[in-house]
Amino acid sequence: MLKRLVPAVLGAALSFIAAASAQNFPARPVTMVIPFAAGGPQDTIGRVVAQRMGELLGQTVVVENVGGAGGQTGSKRVADAPPDGYTMILASVGTHAQSQTLYKKPLYNAATDFTPVAYLAITPIALITKPDLPVKDFKEFVAYTKANKAKMQFGSAGAGSATHLGCVVLNSALGVNEIVHVPYKGTGPAMQDLIGGRIDYLCEIIATAKPQIEGGKVKGLAIMTKERSPVLPDLPTTAEQGTEVLAYTWSALLLPKGAPADIVKKLNEAAVGAISTPTVQEKLQQLGATVAKKDEQSPEWLGKFIVDEIKKWEAPIKASGASAD
Repeated sequence: MLKRLVPAVLGAALSFIAAASAQNFPARPVTMVIPFAAGGPQDTIGRVVAQRMGELLGQTVVVENVGGAGGQTGSKRVADAPPDGYTMILASVGTHAQSQTLYKKPLYNAATDFTPVAYLAITPIALITKPDLPVKDFKEFVAYTKANKAKMQFGSAGAGSATHLGCVVLNSALGVNEIVHVPYKGTGPAMQDLIGGRIDYLCEIIATAKPQIEGGKVKGLAIMTKERSPVLPDLPTTAEQGTEVLAYTWSALLLPKGAPADIVKKLNEAAVGAISTPTVQEKLQQLGATVAKKDEQSPEWLGKFIVDEIKKWEAPIKASGASAD
């Protein structure tokens, strides 16, 4: 009889400890791993959200940049961490959708190795061209690329980057996959060559594209999201101009697989509270990011979204032959 009681008592004790742990969470600082170098758009978004989350949780949210392998290194670290809520990843379309097809053997399964917490924001990608490309809008760009695809080049911040895959999706939609890709070591040199007319176009994150468009150094032809961006309200979407093309990056928080529901709930409430704060929304808008809508803020929505995103990006990546290996 005693032997039968021991496991039951032990199980009850462990459940009590887990419940108490969740109730007291967080009892120490929480780490937000950003799987890219400091200073980029994703890093800036993460730091803005982390500061406000820390205030709402009553504990510091420490940002740690762990770059490498297109964001896989930092993501893998979180996937392997204890699922106690103290280590989370700032995921993106690159780390948790595109990577699953870009790499022959990704370091993790983005759909099953993590616990979804909260979708934070989406950042549009804009199509910009060299200043003397002989087109005045997206419709003319489509006709021009189809007629001149053998002679054209597009740039990116590197193979597998959001800027690269934004143009992969664009080219696939237009049927011009043979246009030559010129990868650079970052957005800066790619933008300089675009301004100088050495490449024809870029698919660039809107925050980086905005000053160049407004300064007249490049042509802004379209934004590749369903709705116009408040950052560049006069820039029409591709759909408005006859061909819908969707390309963007996004930011979301995930924990390791198996994180307790109570802890997920607390972190979700803190994340939603952060992006609902007017000062945070203002800072994110300055970066070109649009915060998640009410019906996009639950862990359940995020889990389904990631599965859908993996499927969405699989076809154009395979069609283009793009690979990060």
